[in-house]
Amino acid sequence: MTDPISDFLTRIRNSLKAGQAECVAPYSTLKAAIAGILKAEGFVLDAGEGLDENGHKTVVVKLKYVDNAPAITTLRRISTPGCRLYHGYREIPRVLNGLGISIISTSKGLMKDQDARRQKLGGELLCSIW
Repeated sequence: MTDPISDFLTRIRNSLKAGQAECVAPYSTLKAAIAGILKAEGFVLDAGEGLDENGHKTVVVKLKYVDNAPAITTLRRISTPGCRLYHGYREIPRVLNGLGISIISTSKGLMKDQDARRQKLGGELLCSIW
């Protein structure tokens, strides 16, 4: 697999469209950090770790629905392995004029766009969620 972050976002997107209660993906610390940010921002109900039938670690994301509609309307991968996009803290784009969030990989770990601007940190713009 060349882009595990894109695979993780696609699994969440497909689970939301199918109306499933949770989404399971192979574990990585980056995926767990993304899921933690989604939980902190209220886009998902819960995010944690689990085991599959072979005993491998997984990231389990319990999806959130509001009036039978997904809480997440769009998950978009911005920076790809073929075209990395880096922004300084002044150039980080706002998502839906502040209604959505971007997840940025900075030197101090993953964080949402507002936190990166406050701490004056730039980095790789991973994805946008609204």
